[in-house]
Amino acid sequence: MYTEFFGLSAKPFDLLPNPKFLYLSKGHRKALSYLQYGVQENAGFTLLTGEVGSGKTTLLRDIINKISADVTLSMIFNTRVDGHQLVAMINTDFGLQTEGKDKVQLITELNDFLLEECTSNRQPIIIIDEAQNLSEEGLEEIRLLSNLEADNFKMVQIILVGQPELKQIIAKPSLRQLRQRISISCHLNPLNREETEEYIYHRLATVGSRDCVTFLDGVFDAIFRFSGGVPRLINLICDFLLLSAFVEESREIDMDLVQDALNELSFDDPVSQGSVFESPGRDHQPMNSPIDLDGRLARIEENYAKLNANRSEKEAILERLSSQGSILEYLINQQQNQFSQFDGQLKKISAQIDRLRQTLLVDSKRSSVEESILHRSKQD
Repeated sequence: MYTEFFGLSAKPFDLLPNPKFLYLSKGHRKALSYLQYGVQENAGFTLLTGEVGSGKTTLLRDIINKISADVTLSMIFNTRVDGHQLVAMINTDFGLQTEGKDKVQLITELNDFLLEECTSNRQPIIIIDEAQNLSEEGLEEIRLLSNLEADNFKMVQIILVGQPELKQIIAKPSLRQLRQRISISCHLNPLNREETEEYIYHRLATVGSRDCVTFLDGVFDAIFRFSGGVPRLINLICDFLLLSAFVEESREIDMDLVQDALNELSFDDPVSQGSVFESPGRDHQPMNSPIDLDGRLARIEENYAKLNANRSEKEAILERLSSQGSILEYLINQQQNQFSQFDGQLKKISAQIDRLRQTLLVDSKRSSVEESILHRSKQD
């Protein structure tokens, strides 16, 4: 909607985890290096954690896009399943038949498949996103899968990805064997104030120019305070700010636009809203606590979805009005054409009447002259 106004090829702050927009902060660069090392060295178990919206899935997609042709991948997103269902989903992803088979059969066939892949010099990788939703039974099943190994190498590499509570779950005594198998572990922290500014400019430059819009004093500080440095929240507010600037036909984003945007996006929390406009120092940390960030993000995304729905509804109404206006304009033009044709006909008829009137007048004068001559002749 606003991309043409700002000269952008696409929306820079879309919520989809698109690796094209991957911004490598210090923390993201470290996590990406760890993941790449784990894949290249077939490290067995790798753990990646981070707050909701911190960019974990974007990192995963970047890794997947760079995976070599000799890798066989299974990627699981739905983790609210039991152990049997989890193994079935992994087998299905690897192209194995699962219908009507119990867990023992599934694991046996998975083991045979992994052994065959390894003997064919292919590297099987299982990526499980949102792993914090797995039950202890599911996590234990994952540990047992990691036991599938040949004499001198692991037959499968497993990457667990989840929110910070995943570490707390794995720390339970009942899962110590799983914890002991994790060879690489990294955590994604939110962006700091400087990284937040660079992140915004990076996404603008990816689809156009970082100078397509001007952010006035205090705007980046407010965005950082509101988002806590979480990329998904930064995307939410920046998308709304660009839309607001487009509506105002302005290429500048000031604090008034930020205030309006935050009032629309935020929920009823005077303390939070008040803190957004305080000026943080260079090393100031965001005020959002990890405990309530998930809930806050969910509420803000809900408001954002409602605003997008309202926007879509208004655009549909405008489109219908525009269509109706086009039809009305067509009818008016048709009427004008008909009136023009009728007016032309009237002018022709009027001209014919004038010629007829002139002819009659001439004939009348001629008759009068002839009668006068005839009358004189009779007198003579």
